[in-house]
Order: sequence, then structure tokens, then C-alpha cells
Amino acid sequence: MNFARRMLSAGLAAAAAAALAGCTTSGPAEPPIAAAPRGVEGSWIDAQGTGLSTISGGRFQTVATDTGQKLADGSYTMTGSTSVEIHGTSLIRQSPIAFNCLLVSTSQLNCTSSTGQNFVLTRRG
Repeated sequence: MNFARRMLSAGLAAAAAAALAGCTTSGPAEPPIAAAPRGVEGSWIDAQGTGLSTISGGRFQTVATDTGQKLADGSYTMTGSTSVEIHGTSLIRQSPIAFNCLLVSTSQLNCTSSTGQNFVLTRRG
């Protein structure tokens, strides 16, 4: 038990020394590296570049990229680790919309509407 405590203490001391050795006070500070996007939350643009969709906190919204006019509003539910179901209203047509999307990479959502139309959304940085 004593040996284990000494090894733990030595390990903690070495980790603290290594952390302090990485700190410098001279030279320009580098910006922190942004974490890679995870999941479907974020901003997504359609292939034509006309609609920007925001998926966040259980809500879904699409606006026109040229005017900022709201085009669709709704909610989403994760149905798996990489799949999402979106339901809402097309504000232009005043009709319900529904589609399922699959996150095929951190920057691409492949979607199919309830009418069978396929489309791709690309994550916008």
C-alpha cells in the first residue's frame, strides 16, 4: 500500500511538472483549437445555397440566405446516434414538413423528405 501511494504521488508530481513545463510567458499566444463539431446541432446549408437551417436545442429553423426570411420552423428528435427526424411547418406553403436525415460525416447530412425527395445539407462553419 505504501508503495502504491508513493507511485501515485510520483506520478502526480510528474504530471504537474509536465503541465507547468508546457506553460510559457514569451512569444505569441496561439488560438485554442476548436473542437470538432459533434452531432447534428449547428448551422447547415442546402446544396443550392439558398436556405440556412439551424438545428439546436430540439428546435429546427430555416431562413433564406439572401433575405433572412424565415422559411420553416419546427423541432427535431434524435432517432439514433447519427439519425434525426425533423417535423415542422413550411412557412411559405403553410403546410407541414417532415424529413429524416443521416449524419454521414461531421459536415454532411443526407436527408429524405416524407414525399421521398432526397437532399443534402452541409455544415456551415
